[in-house]
Amino acid sequence: MASNPSVFFVGAGYIGLNVLDQLLDAKYRVTVLTRRTEQASELEKRGVNPIIGSLSDLDLLTTQAAKHPIIINTASCEDLPSVLAILAGVRQRVSENLPATYLHTSGTGILEDGAGGMYKGDRIYGDATREDIDSIPASSMHRHVDIPINEAAQEFGDRAKIAVIIPPFVYGYNSAHKRHSMANPAFTRFALKHGFSGHVGEGRNIWSVVHVKDLARAFLTVLKYVETVSPAVLLENLWFFAENGSEVAMIECAKHIGEALFDAGKIQSSAVRSFTESECVDVFGPFTKRGLGCNSRSRAERLRALGWEATEKDVWTSLREDEIPGLLAELEVTSS
Repeated sequence: MASNPSVFFVGAGYIGLNVLDQLLDAKYRVTVLTRRTEQASELEKRGVNPIIGSLSDLDLLTTQAAKHPIIINTASCEDLPSVLAILAGVRQRVSENLPATYLHTSGTGILEDGAGGMYKGDRIYGDATREDIDSIPASSMHRHVDIPINEAAQEFGDRAKIAVIIPPFVYGYNSAHKRHSMANPAFTRFALKHGFSGHVGEGRNIWSVVHVKDLARAFLTVLKYVETVSPAVLLENLWFFAENGSEVAMIECAKHIGEALFDAGKIQSSAVRSFTESECVDVFGPFTKRGLGCNSRSRAERLRALGWEATEKDVWTSLREDEIPGLLAELEVTSS
């Protein structure tokens, strides 16, 4: 039986390690870019070929991308130079008539609407066709990366397969990796420091959500699909949303975190309020209002049509049972 093709994997972090689990379970041969020698040693024990480097090592990215028929990037949806370097490697493969597949990770920050936490947005974006995503302004978050990827896909035509996976608010904690999501831990750390749980504006804005393990399986679903279809199909629509059917208002998130920390005896009140401008520095700085205050509602129509289903814990159960206990345990270790 022929083995699965080799994968060059960029971004062995929170999302990436869960995707890597799926790749290894599916018997792909994987070369991983990692910045840390300690992680390289751990990956090597799992049968992974580690390459020491970072997103700044553009020549390395191009060289490795040119060596592998599949490239998966879960590292950054904002770093354009590294993506262009990867695409340069894909271009080399295309010029040599070699198979080339590139899966990129974006994010539903592209759907930002400037709500500032003040209202619930009515628009829900779908991916059954590409019209909704193509309508998004070039000035939106991540679009400065997504648009060049789309342009490269059109340039390569039927000589490469390119797909972009667009996850929403990602949550969940995998104790095997001990890596945390972006938003919930940031809110939690803020609450521990300031004594209250907060939100942007009135916290009315809505985000779709997905558990990181469900997201990892979504990557494999897309990869298997991409491997079986013609490039022409992807040229018609390279976008894939990846939400689990649930949505959260940011004020709900603040309340759940406040209650969990209050119950754990970490803060003196579970009451919530909005962040002041100066307090945003301790969340995500100038990105806080734009990113955590916008509406971002999506529907993963294509994934569901491929048979993918979300099976992991809901966002609040995960927060209570896994994320906050995991984060508090780590904070206690670092402070001792």
